[in-house]
Amino acid sequence: MPRMSRRTLLRSMAASGAAVTAPALLTACSSSGSGDGDVSNAGKKLAPWPAYKAAPGPKPDLAPTDAGVQAGYTTYPSRLVKSVSRTPGDGSTVRVMTVSFGTPPKPASQNRFWAAVEKALGVKIEYTIISQADYQKKMATVMAGDADALPDIINMFSGFTLPREAQFVRRRAQDLTPYLSGDAIAEYPNLANIPTHAWRDMGRIGGRIYGIPLERPLPGSTLWINQDMFAEAGMKEGWTAADFAAVARRGTRGKTYMLGAAAQSLFGNGYHSAAHNAPQGWAVTGNGTFLPAAADERYKASIAFRAQLRKNGSYHPDATSISQIDLTTLYYNGTVGSMQDGFGAYLPKYRESKGKMSPAAALPYSVDGEPGGIVAARRSFGYTVLKRAKKERVELLLRILDYLAAPFGSEEWELVHYGVEGVHFARAEDGSPEYTKLGEVENNTNLPLKYLAEGPQVLFVPGMPDAVRALHAWQRKVVPHAVRNASFGLQSSTHNAQGATLQTLLDDTATGIIAGRLPLSEWDAAVKKWRGRGGDRMAEEYAKDYAANT
Repeated sequence: MPRMSRRTLLRSMAASGAAVTAPALLTACSSSGSGDGDVSNAGKKLAPWPAYKAAPGPKPDLAPTDAGVQAGYTTYPSRLVKSVSRTPGDGSTVRVMTVSFGTPPKPASQNRFWAAVEKALGVKIEYTIISQADYQKKMATVMAGDADALPDIINMFSGFTLPREAQFVRRRAQDLTPYLSGDAIAEYPNLANIPTHAWRDMGRIGGRIYGIPLERPLPGSTLWINQDMFAEAGMKEGWTAADFAAVARRGTRGKTYMLGAAAQSLFGNGYHSAAHNAPQGWAVTGNGTFLPAAADERYKASIAFRAQLRKNGSYHPDATSISQIDLTTLYYNGTVGSMQDGFGAYLPKYRESKGKMSPAAALPYSVDGEPGGIVAARRSFGYTVLKRAKKERVELLLRILDYLAAPFGSEEWELVHYGVEGVHFARAEDGSPEYTKLGEVENNTNLPLKYLAEGPQVLFVPGMPDAVRALHAWQRKVVPHAVRNASFGLQSSTHNAQGATLQTLLDDTATGIIAGRLPLSEWDAAVKKWRGRGGDRMAEEYAKDYAANT
């Protein structure tokens, strides 16, 4: 998730997508509703997905692929398109709430970025910004509170499991099906530019569309390495698990460790379990049966592999307690040679390490002759819901979100992401925006508009075309081997109610085994307990919902 400077942390974390479990108190925050009958898609008439229509914009320098490789831009577009024809607002006040990975913004009365966005949108923005650390408790309060007190626009951040989240949305949020389903979305061209894969991974609730997804790239949790350290220790393309272990051991010396890991990451679970080709959460068979990753022998093997790496001394000794923010600091200063983070964290990785080190996304190693996989991220980094309102108000809010979802290469995208030229950014020699000192404080990280709505993400690192080429080439190699969680976009009432608690059981056991506190034999016992307490019910519910969506 995060990074070194506060500014760094925000951007990385936002892109990472590693799930954090919510506390048990959330279970009581939402009334039970009518159970699975309210949120399951089984037996419901399914609303058609919004009709996708690509927005006009500059041609990329590196082409995207249908398989999931992103479009790459080695230079900033010299001509920006205009994606919104009129001011969307009516002068009213709009109350919004999102998670934040940045520092609190300056008040609206002192914030020129805030004022510029309000002017462009034609509304006053009353913004409730919740730090990542406080998000769970705040959402518990919101979900349990009075419907009339809800903000107009709420970001449902996918980095946490919020028990009974779908029931809350079904009961309290605006049904957007009449406004966005099928060709209706044409009224909002930038929202229509959001690819179907993002809507699918967001999913329907009770057969209806309740949110607008925040689209994300296909690669998910990624092992970011210090390329020079790994090359010096013998890294090579086409490496095996044994090669990886040898490199990690060879490069670890003194107080320098090749492998860094943060608390709750299970010693880099995503990268290593995917390299072992283990399911990511859930797999689905040809006949629609759902199988949990936890019961897969490849997943267990990945735990054993990490346990050996830890025993070899290759991990930083604070791997079970260090925060992602502090780990990022260790990565940048060379104390650790690698760390797991979301692929979308590439931008701060390159920005913050410039002149210090050479970051790179690691290729997966092979296991028993099989090419390793990578984590396929949920293509929706959360979603945005609206408070129930009259038709005119809903349409106004959707116009605002349509503006914020402007595509890369548009005037609106530049304003929302960089602010006002000459105030918040200046042009570099190649035309790329560069933050001014004011822009370092007033920006889309500290005032996180990007978590309300955002256009499809592209590969772009200002002033670093070689980084874009390297990332694009890496994606072309690994995207064909992405391992997707089959439960994305599906509903399970048991997961909604108990998923966080049950996942903690597995995570604590895996961490204990890798850290050397528990024997590997404890894993089978934990999986059996997990299945009996709700895991098998989840499998049945996901299978039923999968059949309804197929």
